[in-house]
Amino acid sequence: MTIEILTVLPELLESPFAHSIMKRAQERGHLDIKLHQLRNWAINKHGQVDDYQYGGGAGMVIMCEPLANAIDDLQKEGGAFDEIIFVTPDGKRFDQKDANTLSLKNRILIICGHYKGIDQRIRDLYVTQEISIGDYVLSGGELAAAVVADALIRLIPGVLNDETSALTDSFQDNLLAPPVYTRPAVYEGREVPEVLLSGHEAKISQWRFEASVRRTQEKRPDLLKDSGWE
Repeated sequence: MTIEILTVLPELLESPFAHSIMKRAQERGHLDIKLHQLRNWAINKHGQVDDYQYGGGAGMVIMCEPLANAIDDLQKEGGAFDEIIFVTPDGKRFDQKDANTLSLKNRILIICGHYKGIDQRIRDLYVTQEISIGDYVLSGGELAAAVVADALIRLIPGVLNDETSALTDSFQDNLLAPPVYTRPAVYEGREVPEVLLSGHEAKISQWRFEASVRRTQEKRPDLLKDSGWE
């Protein structure tokens, strides 16, 4: 998979992809990350990519020309993107199902907004998905882009050492993951549930399922509405 990110602050995105699972995914050839500095397509020698918004008001808006020229050039160079994503607070709330779907794509472009966002005409003409990671506002789209990328990259076959790990994550079945335990078996008088020490796979699976349902009922009952577990 190739993930390309268009941003005015590529430096903010260097660290998330330079360590741990993201680094190993690139080293193993499962992932190619390309960070593009939007100012390379600036409209003048001063590196301008934004301007005041029509109608007045505080905050600058990223202009059409730099974004359009960047997207066109990148698609001429590497072919059409499977998805062109704009990360924005007014987008669709990103969830595990979205990550699952995006992990099957081959080439994705993520556009990072800044200031007051990007000109609406770019959203109309180029963007295929608008994604929000939550009901709050960040200084720019870079951290949101990193969140989206991390969520889908870990689902690519071969990225995790144990591919079944991702299948048992929270939200995969509209359920939260069950509690997990490791050594010691007793800590501060609290014992690991006996069934987890039994070695009986069927009983352990049943316990984990029931624990997932209980945890979801307690913490995220909204997830159960469409899951059929109610």
